[in-house]
Amino acid sequence: MRVSEFRERPRATRVKRNAPPLKKQGRPKSAERSPELAIITGLSGSGKGSVLRALEDQGYYSVDNLPVDLIPKFAELVRDSASTRRAALVVDVREGAGLARFPAIFRKIRKSVNARLIFLEASDETIRRRFSETRRPHPLSTGEEQIGESIKKERGMLAPIRALADLVIDTSKFNVHDLRHFIGQKFAEDGDQSRIVIYVTSFGFRHGLPPDCDLVFDVRFLPNPNYIPKFKKLTGQNPAVAKYIRSFPQTGEFITRITDLLSYLMPHYIHEGKSYLTIGFGCTGGHHRSVMIADQIRKNLAAAGYQTRVTHRDAAKPV
Repeated sequence: MRVSEFRERPRATRVKRNAPPLKKQGRPKSAERSPELAIITGLSGSGKGSVLRALEDQGYYSVDNLPVDLIPKFAELVRDSASTRRAALVVDVREGAGLARFPAIFRKIRKSVNARLIFLEASDETIRRRFSETRRPHPLSTGEEQIGESIKKERGMLAPIRALADLVIDTSKFNVHDLRHFIGQKFAEDGDQSRIVIYVTSFGFRHGLPPDCDLVFDVRFLPNPNYIPKFKKLTGQNPAVAKYIRSFPQTGEFITRITDLLSYLMPHYIHEGKSYLTIGFGCTGGHHRSVMIADQIRKNLAAAGYQTRVTHRDAAKPV
């Protein structure tokens, strides 16, 4: 993925031109939910089954591969049911020629039901890898064409549906557990749908730039603990290494300035409908400076009430 995105339709929330400092995000007061229907669609291999199971864990009544002509009746049952207030279903190319009728059906049902369309996609490279790992054929494969042709064909078939989506999720950067974790946070019954999930990662420029970062910061201007023998085999998570990096005034100033920058950016990202942000901090090898900085920035964001996760891509690689 190139950060393109999770794309979600912007909400009617206005952000002041001068954003306030980082502050804790409040949780909305619980309210009785209106009936809700989540329809999951997207590319084969993009994780639709994982999302359906994650929603089922959140209490959604789940149906996989419901014929499109039955969707209006299913929507009526959800709307009128006293016990099933939230339901989710998957629609994809397994539907065959009937898939072409889905856009018109969806436009019609959302006039009477709180229906939300979630579209999953991933890069061609990621989809190829996933099909290779599972050794399953692509549903559009005839056995005579390369999988790349099947992916291209499927993207074309789904383009009109993608255009209707309320939420577009590129799952290229997620494994199964990360995706289910994200959906669990995004659709929790008492969750704030405007909350953003922030992924902070450290890396080494020696091993290449992470392809999925929205923002990348180079911390190679900080003194390198790698040249101190007792620190060489350690990482920035070691207290002695972290103390050494913090001993330089530019470290504290950098952390403060980056925190202030993110304080300004986050409300604007949320306003534009961004569901997650990936921030990368890079040093030479990804062992010391980037690790320490990434951990501290994550702590600052978490203290402000943001959902955060941190990974250290290259910390375990040989020095």
